[in-house]
Amino acid sequence: MKHLFKIAATIELVVFDVDGVLTDGQLYFSENGQESKGFSTLDGQGIKMLQRSGIETAIITGRSSALVKRRADNLSIEHLYQGREDKIVALKELLAKTNIAPNAVCYVGDDLPDLAAIRYAGMGIAVANAHPFVLQHSTGQTERKGGHGAVRELCDFILQAQGKLDAIHAGYL
Repeated sequence: MKHLFKIAATIELVVFDVDGVLTDGQLYFSENGQESKGFSTLDGQGIKMLQRSGIETAIITGRSSALVKRRADNLSIEHLYQGREDKIVALKELLAKTNIAPNAVCYVGDDLPDLAAIRYAGMGIAVANAHPFVLQHSTGQTERKGGHGAVRELCDFILQAQGKLDAIHAGYL
């Protein structure tokens, strides 16, 4: 854990998968084909805290959804890559665009399409309910499940490692 804390102190960009990370991975479709997803407000607050602390955020997801676009807009996530099964290619495009080195990136995923990006990033995190093979190849894992505060847990960890979390908390007192 000490080694992971040291890596977290250098993170400049956190990249999130959606289904299984920002959501619980369940896909809901109505009879008329409308899709719905549930997003954790805890996770949203964590993302906002990262952004206010100068840490960039991004989403790379294999599916395309108006709901994800709405959530990204709601959270002011500037970098949104949808419909990208080639997540490592999308991540490399993002890093070229932002001029951020791979070792300063935390990528958060849960399943096989995330694996190359998890392994490429300086801090590759799997949520607690990730596929076992992904867990085996990640730098670390959350205690909470995707869609149930895993992202917030990670955001707090990064902010704590960077010495910023206490000041954020103090601002709410």
